[in-house]
Amino acid sequence: MKLYTLEKESLNSKARAGYLNTEHGIIPTPVFMPVGTAGTVKAILQRDLKELEAKIILGNTYHLYLRPGSEVINHFGGLHKFINWDGAILTDSGGYQIFSLQDMRKLTKEGAEFKSHIDGSRHFFSPESVVDIQRNLGSDIIMVLDECVPYPSDEKYTANSMSLSFNWAKRSKEHFDNSEPLYGFKQFQFGIAQGGMFPSLRKSYIEQMLEINFDGNAIGGLSVGEPAEMMYDLTDLSTDLLPKDKPRYLMGVGTPENLLECIERGIDMFDCVLPTRNARNGQLFTYNGKINLKNLKHKLSEEVIDDNLNCYASNNFSLGYLRHLFISNEILALQLATMHNIAFYIDLVKNARKQIVEGNFEAWKKDTLDKMSLSD
Repeated sequence: MKLYTLEKESLNSKARAGYLNTEHGIIPTPVFMPVGTAGTVKAILQRDLKELEAKIILGNTYHLYLRPGSEVINHFGGLHKFINWDGAILTDSGGYQIFSLQDMRKLTKEGAEFKSHIDGSRHFFSPESVVDIQRNLGSDIIMVLDECVPYPSDEKYTANSMSLSFNWAKRSKEHFDNSEPLYGFKQFQFGIAQGGMFPSLRKSYIEQMLEINFDGNAIGGLSVGEPAEMMYDLTDLSTDLLPKDKPRYLMGVGTPENLLECIERGIDMFDCVLPTRNARNGQLFTYNGKINLKNLKHKLSEEVIDDNLNCYASNNFSLGYLRHLFISNEILALQLATMHNIAFYIDLVKNARKQIVEGNFEAWKKDTLDKMSLSD
């Protein structure tokens, strides 16, 4: 079973349309994956995600390992059954979460020792154990354990970190190849390119990673505070080197502008907490720019968020009502804002795909970014 099928490439850029073929559904690409770190995309029901045509969501190995734990997930027959989700699931390895626990972790060539952010208990992740945890989760797509290099970092630190991540990647692939799925469906494994902000290190890592022959390839270590243009340049460099017959996943990115710029540079898959986190803070993304619901100017607004989106939240409630919900700290405010933002992100990449197939992507992208530059 081959994971990726390329359907159409743009004549004027590296933008491309394709499909991911998983046993939990065929996923058109480019695709945005809502982040459900602990087995839930915050403030939205799985039913609503399906209605918004989300085909794949993200889970996180670190968080699900700590709570509810592998034994509970196994008891329910895997993460799909535990959370009642019949679409595809990609699980991050937990490397970024361990990176964020800099004062609570120790990295060695064997793996990562860390303290739980919940109770301070000590734990150890090896490349092999992270594969086993994700086998137990039943993820459709498994990510390798890696170290996410902080920004800024010098070249020596980055090179040493890159060597560590590459050795972990080789061990991860070997263990993946020597283990079996637990729940009767095929799982795929992605490598993660590192190399910090140094083009030569990025190039070297990708060239070595391709020899391991993962099912797909991710670009990690970006969107960690570097300027957007630097992220775009390194993404462009990376997609020049990555094979066309496998999916390309830019991890942790990003704003609507980031998505369109990186689709143009050949990226197929994205995830980011931005649409859900910003929704919970009262910020909406639209084709006409950002809306900050707490602004006084929306108090008497009878306008809906966006009646062009096929989304209950987007075209059934006035901005005045939504502002009232936020000012009153009503839970419904978080639900409606989250539903809209996810609907917008999914619609954005769906429109990008349509334009790629029809040969109009670059002109559409320019017009879309011009409109989205507006804001409250």
